[in-house]
Amino acid sequence: MRTVIVILNWNGARMLRRFLPSVIANTPAELADIVVADNGSTDDSLEVLHAEFPSVGVLELERNYGFAEGYNQALHRVGEQYDFFLLLNSDVDVPEGWLQPMMDYLAAHPDVAACQPKLRAEHTRTHFEYAGAAGGYLDSLGYPFCRGRLFDWMEADNGQYDTVADIFWATGAALLIRSRVFWEVGGLDGRFFAHQEEIDLCWRLRARGYRIVCIPQSVVYHVGGGTLPKENPRKTFLNFRNNLLLLYKNLPARRLNRVLFIRFWLDALASIVFLLKGESRSFLAVWQGRREFSRIKKEFRADRAANLAATRLEEIPEMYQGSLLVAYYLRHVRTFENLMLHA
Repeated sequence: MRTVIVILNWNGARMLRRFLPSVIANTPAELADIVVADNGSTDDSLEVLHAEFPSVGVLELERNYGFAEGYNQALHRVGEQYDFFLLLNSDVDVPEGWLQPMMDYLAAHPDVAACQPKLRAEHTRTHFEYAGAAGGYLDSLGYPFCRGRLFDWMEADNGQYDTVADIFWATGAALLIRSRVFWEVGGLDGRFFAHQEEIDLCWRLRARGYRIVCIPQSVVYHVGGGTLPKENPRKTFLNFRNNLLLLYKNLPARRLNRVLFIRFWLDALASIVFLLKGESRSFLAVWQGRREFSRIKKEFRADRAANLAATRLEEIPEMYQGSLLVAYYLRHVRTFENLMLHA
């Protein structure tokens, strides 16, 4: 089974110097090739790669395609000789033995299309990391969360999620996926640019009956927010717009209008919270995201029709049927385990 690890880089020379050595040192050559796809960087990333990491393959993309289309472009260009793609963020530190458990599990379970390792925070290694923790889920209104992370509340990793588990979505920070299946469902949606594109991809996989799992025997350490910090209004815009897009593309018809109606008022509430916190640019970003969704929604009608036509599993078992907002803010639930007790 041939695997290629593709690290998408944009103006990340500092991150490459800091984290790429761990990937090289702890990835046996017989397990995987390593390629860095440069997304039109304007810093010295290419010089650093050629001078300091000559063993690593380099793909030079002519411009910044964003995360989603950048990976599509890169994976097209690495060729068809690989059975597995591993999408890895440039700000991930990997220890010895990180890859083998995931490879072994996919080899033994042909019904599993993709998996992720357990993600701990690079700066607080005892705790889970926001981007993926021990596997991703979605609530009935489209809010993503993880085993080990509800909204901004990160649990300490005390081994409570050390079993392999079926999940709704696997994080794009460290995503191992069968190459055939990646292209079968259309790859990442490049129109998302960045943020939540992996949730959209995984929803398409699950709806077609493929399994996605977290393999906690594999552990990596992720910085997170290396390209767009959490408080950046651009990130707020992308998260609100893209969350609505993934709902529109994938929700069954009988639920779509109700969910979008509720989300209008919840997004309005979120914008008011930003305003009360003095974050006027994020307040505007929420409404800009919603306006952009309304403007471009028609461009996704064909995608929605194709997704629903290919759906074999309308009700995704890993979708939490309650409201994460209610559980978190009204019942003060702070752990995934307790959230499931209220399901």
